[in-house]
Amino acid sequence: MPPSDFTHPEVDVRRRQLLAAALASPAALAMPRARAANEKLIVGGLPVTCNLTLPIACQARLGRGPSPFGYAKFSGWPEVKESLMTGRIQAAYMLAPLVMDLVDSRIPLKIVSLGHRSGAVIMVRTDAPYRSFRDLRGKSIAIPSRFAVDFLFLRKMLARAGMSPKDITLIEMAPPDMPAALYAKAVDAYCTGEPFGAAAQRAGYARPLAMTRDEWRNYICCVLTVREDLIRADRPLVQELVDHIQSAGHWLDSGPTNRDKAAHIAASRTYFGQDPKIIKFVMDNPADRVTYGDLRMIRAEFDELMQLSIEAGTLKRPIAYERYVDESFYRNIQPVPIPL
Repeated sequence: MPPSDFTHPEVDVRRRQLLAAALASPAALAMPRARAANEKLIVGGLPVTCNLTLPIACQARLGRGPSPFGYAKFSGWPEVKESLMTGRIQAAYMLAPLVMDLVDSRIPLKIVSLGHRSGAVIMVRTDAPYRSFRDLRGKSIAIPSRFAVDFLFLRKMLARAGMSPKDITLIEMAPPDMPAALYAKAVDAYCTGEPFGAAAQRAGYARPLAMTRDEWRNYICCVLTVREDLIRADRPLVQELVDHIQSAGHWLDSGPTNRDKAAHIAASRTYFGQDPKIIKFVMDNPADRVTYGDLRMIRAEFDELMQLSIEAGTLKRPIAYERYVDESFYRNIQPVPIPL
């Protein structure tokens, strides 16, 4: 059956114009809107299971009374990037290499927590003859962005097969559009985070060719990122957010009952607005398709991402770890209850 829950690819011209305008306006980057003293901190995220700790943290905090932070759903990385750059939001889940690039461009951001591990897949049609990456030579493969760690995963798999991105046709595409594109045979494969692989697999017309759980166990892509002006203005709030994110990760990995609850919470209109059966499919098939319990900030892993990004041409030069990471919040974590 066709993937009715997902839209077909389209070009959002207005979005690109807004992003270009933001990049061209140093004044906009230097003068973010100040957050009022009692104003809720809006944390941006995408409806992907690599971001699942965010809605769980937000929902858990609501269980203890009015929350100082809340979730805002974005449809793609360009919107999140622009909103953080201009200060319209002060915190978001972001692609780690994209944060490195923005910091290299003097955008004042810091990574303060991981959000997940693993969770990326490379999908092909069930009826396709592809059994190895060598079979994809000359084929078209969709990726979310050249800054996405999914792209680095794809490069790793191609290299193991003695290939490079020059041997395929790369297409940048919003992840929600990928299942429909594969169903329509507009692409031969796609590489992305969940649940957009699981959606096509559960519908029966796609299968994983590779999963990070098997090929890159310490894979990370989405990281909690905040503006430095927020850290200066309200360090305790950032610490509370990190405490909830880290505790949500431990809660998610503590058993299948919690994962089942998480699927229904995240699927609600307040958060992802998706079919809970698809999110639950990700949680169960297999159980370590995405993991959340180990959210340690490990410098060597960020160094690996940076080197891979430089080799991929998405970063121009190395960026000092201390410029884009603030470990102090992770070092000072105080576990909090997740009453869900």
